[in-house]
Amino acid sequence: MRPPYLLLDVDGVLIPFPDEKGTSPATHTRHDVVPSGRNVDNPVTIWLNPAHGPLLMQVIRSGLVTPVWCTSWRQDATTLIGPLLGLPTLPYVELPRPQITTSHPNGYLWKRDSVDAWLGDAPAIWIDDDFTGLDHEWAAERTARGQATALVQPDPHTGLRAEHLVEVLAWTARLSVMQEGATSLADGATAA
Repeated sequence: MRPPYLLLDVDGVLIPFPDEKGTSPATHTRHDVVPSGRNVDNPVTIWLNPAHGPLLMQVIRSGLVTPVWCTSWRQDATTLIGPLLGLPTLPYVELPRPQITTSHPNGYLWKRDSVDAWLGDAPAIWIDDDFTGLDHEWAAERTARGQATALVQPDPHTGLRAEHLVEVLAWTARLSVMQEGATSLADGATAA
């Protein structure tokens, strides 16, 4: 059985938002990158924690998840962000470019409808800093329909922490045990 998707956001997760003083965490290092469609003379400054790469690679190497970028950085996450963290090339969810002034135009995260369609009935654990209560309800409803879904929500000013990835691994391990139990029950019913 295919491992669940690990949907990974960038802004507010790998690139924390500055705090009220305009500073980023001391653990993060400055990088200037040039996203697609932007002039090389006008780079974007980002702050990344070099420890995130090895932590994410531990999760990826576990084989318990299928990692996928789920970010407004789209393909640039693979070509710009991932290499700075030592990550392999990862696929990404092709998100629309909506003309919105809030990340919650319908009361929930603007990415959610696209993610829901992209996932189909696949299980997923999604790390994003910008979920609302409606997103948590959506995850619970998917899970109730047999499409295991979990949301992990880092603080946007501190971003991803090791305990978030421990939560990912714990959730995937529980899911794996439940799936194995369901397969054993189905095999037992077939043998009977």
